[in-house]
Amino acid sequence: MYPSVKEVKPETNYTLLLTFDNGERKRFDMKPYMHLSIFKELNDVSKFNTVRVSFDTIEWENEADIDPEILFEDSIRL
Repeated sequence: MYPSVKEVKPETNYTLLLTFDNGERKRFDMKPYMHLSIFKELNDVSKFNTVRVSFDTIEWENEADIDPEILFEDSIRL
């Protein structure tokens, strides 16, 4: 089982600052995902910045979300 996301902060250049329930802080790069169907809307920075914690992961206003395992495994520890 992977740690849950407890905080998310959108940053410039389509990255996210994530804090997990195990205390780790990581940076996740969304750029590789921005061409995929539901994430295309998030190229609008105002929409990208609507990201929030939802249950154990993150979600945007357009209901796009990402598996918390991907967020944890594919992010860079700070």
